Amino acid sequence: MTTSTKKGRVVIGMSGGVDSSVSAWLLKQQGYEVVGLFMKNWEDDDDSEYCSSRQDWLDAASVADVVGVDIEAVNFAAEYKDRVFAEFLREYSAGRTPNPDVLCNAEIKFKAFLDHAMTLGADWIATGHYARVRAVQVGGRTQYQLLKGLDASKDQSYFLHRLNQAQLSRSLFPLGEINKQEVRRIAQELRLPNAAKKDSTGICFIGERPFREFLNRYLPTQPGPIKTPEGAVVGQHVGLSFYTYGQRKGLGIGGVKGKQRDDGTADAWYAARKDLKTNTLYVVQGHDHPWLLQSELRAADASWVAGHPPELETLGAKTRYRQADAACRLLQARGDTFTLAFDQAQWAVTPGQSAVLYDGDVCLGGGIIQ
Repeated sequence: MTTSTKKGRVVIGMSGGVDSSVSAWLLKQQGYEVVGLFMKNWEDDDDSEYCSSRQDWLDAASVADVVGVDIEAVNFAAEYKDRVFAEFLREYSAGRTPNPDVLCNAEIKFKAFLDHAMTLGADWIATGHYARVRAVQVGGRTQYQLLKGLDASKDQSYFLHRLNQAQLSRSLFPLGEINKQEVRRIAQELRLPNAAKKDSTGICFIGERPFREFLNRYLPTQPGPIKTPEGAVVGQHVGLSFYTYGQRKGLGIGGVKGKQRDDGTADAWYAARKDLKTNTLYVVQGHDHPWLLQSELRAADASWVAGHPPELETLGAKTRYRQADAACRLLQARGDTFTLAFDQAQWAVTPGQSAVLYDGDVCLGGGIIQ
């Protein structure tokens, strides 16, 4: 048997970005038989200036050539529209702010992609996420833990918290142990054609385009009043779907001074609440207004990595990506809902985003903030 197949076959999602490219090379170095798979997840306005899927495919194919792996393109656009985009629009219509990356990982990358990889005879699937998997023995059985990536500034366990035992048992994350600078260094050393390519800042169907303009094509605008907590009307919004809690820019009320300090200056306005019944957006002045601070939250649609809620009472939680873990207590977890109480009030806790629980480096799972 040749060294390339000793460890089995890995099908890796290659996006054309530097992270998945270096991941493919690392896996090959480790002795796996590596096959690349480029996922096409979006077809609407595919030829627009904002959607880079054609260039991404060319980059992925060029990298596969340099690394020496086969690659094929697979179209998951129909699954993406049904499972991710439809839910994305539903959540926005309900006045919440969803996280499509969480949904995409759960429904496409670790379901549709995993199923397809198995038909290709894969023993494992891999992605360029900054996260780790660890197998531990619990009561004589193997349990798979999802861990944060060692590069704290790039850790992506937050987006992977809905993965279950079956998915984790088949998943490899080659970048979990290294940092982004090292990834760039390897890419340059290998002279990968995408070594200097910028990290993508969004999901393809939005890309770099103006978000409100994009959403406008799929959701009707329903203008309504913008009010202060005291009920004063200070402006008009274009539709509740287009605003998120804590939003400061784009409210269209910059000229409204509101409460002023002694020196004549005034605190900034922030979106703080939505009333769907009256189609009212409430704004408050000041970053630390009580309406922007919350010491408890309820989450639904819970998903636990171990298959059941944690028994620990004291945990850490993130209510948004790139946030430090906040100390909290799991007050209750029943069915697919749970309640958290934070030691310190959290800022702009946003319905539709994910509340993800941690015990140190171990990601336990999470749910959708209600």
